[in-house]
Amino acid sequence: MQTLVLTIHILTCVFLVIFVLLQSGQEGMGVIFGGGSGSVFGSTGAGGLLVRITAGLAAIFLVTSLAYNVLTKPSVLGESTLMTQGAAGIAAPAPVQATVPGGVSFEEKALPKPEAPATEQK
Repeated sequence: MQTLVLTIHILTCVFLVIFVLLQSGQEGMGVIFGGGSGSVFGSTGAGGLLVRITAGLAAIFLVTSLAYNVLTKPSVLGESTLMTQGAAGIAAPAPVQATVPGGVSFEEKALPKPEAPATEQK
C-alpha cells in the first residue's frame, strides 16, 4: 500500500510541476481587475482547464502526503522513546583519547637560564 501511495505521490508531483509551468504568466496587476487579453487561450486565458487540473493535482498531492504519513508512522505501543525513558535512557559518549601523530615529539624543553654576571669583591 505504501508503494502505491508513494508512486501516485511522485507522479502527482511531476505533473503538478509541469502544469504549473504550463500556465502563462500574467501581464501585471491589471490582470486582477480583468485586464490583459494577449493570451493563446483567448481573453480569459487558460484559467478554465489548466487551473482546474492544477487544483486537482494539488488536492491529490495533499491527500497522498497525508496518507503516506499515516501509513509510515511508527507504532507508539511497541517502541520505547525518550519521553518514556527519561534522561536515564541517554548513554554518555565515551571519552576520546588524544592521539599523537607518528614521528612527532612534543617534549617541552626549557631554555637555559642566563647566568648572572659575576660581581667583583674587593
